[in-house]
Amino acid sequence: MATATPTRSTPPPGGEPTALKSSTAARAGDKVFLGLSRGSGITLLVIMAAIAAFLAYRTVLALSRNEGNFLTTSEWNPAGDPPVFGIAVLAFGTIVSSVIAMALAVPVAIGIALFISHYAPRKLAAPLAYVVDLLAAVPSIIYGLWGAIFLVPYLDGLNKWLDQYMGWTYIFDKSGEGLARNMFTVGILLAIMILPIITNVTREIFKQVPRMHEEAALALGATRWETIRMSVLPYGRSGIISASMLGLGRALGETMAVAVVLSPSFIISGHLLDPGGGTFAQNIAAKFNEADEFGRDALIASGLVLFVITLLVNGAARWIIARRKEYSGANS
Repeated sequence: MATATPTRSTPPPGGEPTALKSSTAARAGDKVFLGLSRGSGITLLVIMAAIAAFLAYRTVLALSRNEGNFLTTSEWNPAGDPPVFGIAVLAFGTIVSSVIAMALAVPVAIGIALFISHYAPRKLAAPLAYVVDLLAAVPSIIYGLWGAIFLVPYLDGLNKWLDQYMGWTYIFDKSGEGLARNMFTVGILLAIMILPIITNVTREIFKQVPRMHEEAALALGATRWETIRMSVLPYGRSGIISASMLGLGRALGETMAVAVVLSPSFIISGHLLDPGGGTFAQNIAAKFNEADEFGRDALIASGLVLFVITLLVNGAARWIIARRKEYSGANS
């Protein structure tokens, strides 16, 4: 009985088999992609290190000429000889205005995102999402002009009401007179500015929740709110934190809108309704042109403090997300 002998495929006259060529090309493409990705990551680290080194160098120059206390001096005179400056009031104003903005914006943004993704009819959800996207693209100077012309006069009545009925809390006790060019107004304006950013990211996170999770909760008899509370919110918790940190980053570094609305003064006061206060970005934008060489070093030194605060905030956010990664979609 004749047995069939195995036949060996012969390569084409031109060289190696086609499958071997495609495999070799794929490995070469992987190496190129890996090199580009690694190079991009290294480039980013180099840029961050260069920025930090520049800020640190100019800060040392500023501190070498400063005869006051860099942190606690209540006077800001970087153009003097020798310069005297203190950044405590700027740090206080930056943090307070950002906290007010986050306290107002985050709950509202989550509510809007839930409404668009789970409650609104499709014919209403699409236009509403489009409007939110447009609000995120509005330049900050437009928000600042709107805040100075419209928001400040109309908040005067709210300030008087808070002073009358909530003045016992000290923070809403208005001890001075004047328009509502204060940290409370700045916080409201920043909340309006960061609201679309947080809403957009949170909405996309909620849309990625597995449909099976929600259907399982509904099958067990849960109401719509119980389904959202037990399935949607835990799944999107890390995404909500990330979205909030994006909004906080804009609130910390906002310049023009704050400069147009705020009436700055270098006084640390817990009365949020009194005119005055200041932020790092607003102070740098307002004083940079009039400062001399050493005064600009002082402004850059305040920029270094803002840089460190931003790094600490983002690091804390990454730590929180890492601790709660079981709620993300990566492990489902």
